Amino acid sequence: MLESNITEKSLKELTESYYSIDSLANYIDIYRISKEDPVDFWNTIAERNFSWRKKWDNVLNWNKEEATVKWFEGAKLNITENCIDRHLATKGNQTAIIWEPNDPSEEAQHITYNELSSRVNKMANVLKNNGIKKGDRVCVYLPMIPELAVTVLACARIGAIHSVVFAGFSATALASRINDSECKILIAADGSYRGAKKLNLKSIVDEALEECPSIETVIVFNRVNLDIDMKAGRDRWLDKELSYVDDVCEAEEMDAEDELFILYTSGSTGKPKGMVHTTAGYMVYSAFSFKNVFQYKDNDIYWCTADIGWITGHSYIVYGPLLNGATTVMFEGVPSYPDYGRFWEIIEKYKVNQFYTAPTAIRALANHDIAFVNKYDLSSLKVLGSVGEPINEEAWNWYNDNIGKKKSPIVDTWWQTETGGIMISPIPFVTPTKPTFATLPLPGIQPTLLDSDGNEIEGNGCSGRLCIKYPWPSIARTVYGDHQRYKDTYFSAFEGMYFTGDGALRDEVGYYRITGRVDDVVIVSGHNLGTAPIENAINEHPAVAESAVIGFPHDIKGNALAGFVILKDESRDHDNLQKEINAIISSQIGPIAKLDRIHFVSGLPKTRSGKIMRRILRKVSSNEMENLGDTSTLLDPTIVDEVITEVKAVLK
Repeated sequence: MLESNITEKSLKELTESYYSIDSLANYIDIYRISKEDPVDFWNTIAERNFSWRKKWDNVLNWNKEEATVKWFEGAKLNITENCIDRHLATKGNQTAIIWEPNDPSEEAQHITYNELSSRVNKMANVLKNNGIKKGDRVCVYLPMIPELAVTVLACARIGAIHSVVFAGFSATALASRINDSECKILIAADGSYRGAKKLNLKSIVDEALEECPSIETVIVFNRVNLDIDMKAGRDRWLDKELSYVDDVCEAEEMDAEDELFILYTSGSTGKPKGMVHTTAGYMVYSAFSFKNVFQYKDNDIYWCTADIGWITGHSYIVYGPLLNGATTVMFEGVPSYPDYGRFWEIIEKYKVNQFYTAPTAIRALANHDIAFVNKYDLSSLKVLGSVGEPINEEAWNWYNDNIGKKKSPIVDTWWQTETGGIMISPIPFVTPTKPTFATLPLPGIQPTLLDSDGNEIEGNGCSGRLCIKYPWPSIARTVYGDHQRYKDTYFSAFEGMYFTGDGALRDEVGYYRITGRVDDVVIVSGHNLGTAPIENAINEHPAVAESAVIGFPHDIKGNALAGFVILKDESRDHDNLQKEINAIISSQIGPIAKLDRIHFVSGLPKTRSGKIMRRILRKVSSNEMENLGDTSTLLDPTIVDEVITEVKAVLK
């Protein structure tokens, strides 16, 4: 870690700038203080920058043995009073959310903080009218329309726990998430737009709810004007429900550790994990990280292109920006519609200052004519961000040269659903950037690298497994309904430390570069996909005896998925089987999990104890066939030759 050369500043002077870091020297001193006394550091930030109904009795309660973390115990608050109410006196007429529709000919919405307050209160009253109270779980299955952000905030307003499910997931995936958290109500839409396509979401909802006994009511927003089935006694139109209520709704008083939301993320084994985030700690950290990573200033226009169905949208479209009184852009569409200049057209249209997107989108857009970029004025941009996966150097350089014009620093952010907020990132105009490196941890974050035996690796110029030594306010508290799984997944590999599941290297000055997952999770187009659920889906096909799924490098997606499949009957038509297998995956999980390659083989490389050597499959699929290591100890080493032959045939 870089060392401070400032020794004169008093603690009091430094604490004045805790919340807003404006120089490298400032960062170094604040980071040092946050490491030496994290409790006082977070106490100061929480006390000075948020509205509380009652202050906390205890800043941090951390039980390493039980993997329990509690921040700001005893505090009382409501996060929507911090996102909305406290801004009304000074920013009531400022735009809170700019909504840009899928079709550029449709009128955009500019929702002020006053209007947002009214809409959130009305939606909160709709929920209460339909029997929702503090602690109930609300499933939200909506496209990127204002009602999605409004519903999330309405849940928080009344103390209901929102569980947003990405509106690209299948009926099976939706049902599993509803059932796991026993949601009482579902907020959905008739359909959604995706480029030139119309998608029927209500049909997916209806299929899912055949297996969801806990759902009592479905409230449907009419977005696409589809002819849909409305089940009597269960389904209600949102517009009609809104007509019954007013826009006055007092915020529910919440305890600091009351659950705010559940968000599901793929695990390396078994069903998706419902990560639980609580109210106060998540509020403090999402606000603090947004302010510093994007260097947001009053009157800036900020745009994150993610979907609110993912953690990026929760933290950096809704909560982080609104907690800072920002103007945040929500985009319903895709970067390729009506053409590949849509992102850049929106930046020019709204004079966007901070732009946060995924390497997958950057790589895809870089593959098209630079004229799509050059026809637009991007001079408003001050900060560029990258999220979802490590960004490769070629994409970093294209982004830097063509979008930022070498004047807008790139913040290559590393974090996870489980962390709640950005953990390692450059701070623009503060931290010198380096292509492919997430650089330095934010204040309050203590990363370390461990070897396979759990020994901490000292010094720089090394690599290992990335762990976090000390809790931070927005760490997920548990896996919903299964704290043992939380403990086993994140705190069992290395005693007393949070294991990220990622590998990383640390360069000679202490900069971190994330090198990828070390477990059976593959990041495809920024989405974490566990291989086990995909294999389970494949194995449901009656012709399949066994399968193994791995990730391999892909020019656009970062990683793509390949499946190695053993058939019960080798005579089956392979082309038809490939379509059928991907149809099952799409149905069980969603189109994002479909395989780019399917290889039919007679066997899989296994150890004598029966473990599939996915390492070998990954290397072969990555065209690294000269460095497979010792295969002589495998149960049947000749299988490797067959796998190589099969993959080479596809690579030709």
